[in-house]
Amino acid sequence: MRSAFHLAYNVRDLDAAREFYSGLLGAREGRSTDTWVDFDFYTHQLSLHLGEPFATAPTGKVGDHMVPMPHLGVVLELPEWKKLAQRLEAAGIDFEIPPSVRFEGEPGEQWTMFFRDPSGNPIEIKGFADFDQVFAS
Repeated sequence: MRSAFHLAYNVRDLDAAREFYSGLLGAREGRSTDTWVDFDFYTHQLSLHLGEPFATAPTGKVGDHMVPMPHLGVVLELPEWKKLAQRLEAAGIDFEIPPSVRFEGEPGEQWTMFFRDPSGNPIEIKGFADFDQVFAS
């Protein structure tokens, strides 16, 4: 069975969103109007609409970090995650949680990074060396 999630949320500026999601994150732009734009975000449909972004707060405790909730995220294979982390670091992204490993040596070992889009929407990108560990406990 083939499936993909669809997520829609608000951004303040579609041009800035295009530059960030397509130019920096590598998402392929799809359909658009004057008030929204769709992206192929790692095979998932992300629809960004003009409007006020949702409120977030650092209420998600993960390890030693309080992460912004709610947030958008995607899980990548580790080599792709590392390439993206290097690209974001080179672009001078202000990380809320810089690229790092967590749960090292434990089930579910993962690399993670948290940052925000130009409208302040929080994004987490995870990397796994072994996709069979994504749901490990």
